[in-house]
Amino acid sequence: MNLVAERVTSESGDFQLLVQQLDAYLAIINGDNHSFFNQYNQINHLKNCIVVYANNEPIACGAMKIFDAETMEIKRMYVKENHRGKGVAKFVLADLEQWAKEIGKKACVLETSKTMLDAVALYKGFDYLRIPNYGQYIGVEVSICFKKIL
Repeated sequence: MNLVAERVTSESGDFQLLVQQLDAYLAIINGDNHSFFNQYNQINHLKNCIVVYANNEPIACGAMKIFDAETMEIKRMYVKENHRGKGVAKFVLADLEQWAKEIGKKACVLETSKTMLDAVALYKGFDYLRIPNYGQYIGVEVSICFKKIL
């Protein structure tokens, strides 16, 4: 599969469409916890977003935002269901990490749900190490946070 990553902002229509699909998926996964997580996943003003295309079709996205002076926080990772298991998420994550390095960041952090076993495996496979839950995720049982030094 020939993948092309386009670096965009959150104003991209394709990025917004993929995030709508992600939110619908997460509403099912997160159930009663969805509104809690959703309040921290707004995409307004994100400057570092990626849309991945296969045959000119938007099939995946990811984003990052400044966490602190040396760190970016990975957000809004999503791959359409019919493209999962083909290395697309790895492609997105690798491009986000490369972009973070290009803008001078030294690390990335992220949060995911303990129930999203594929996501947890992806991040562990990319050498992300578990860290104590940060910020709004402190004390949230279903959340798991990771950090990687780039």
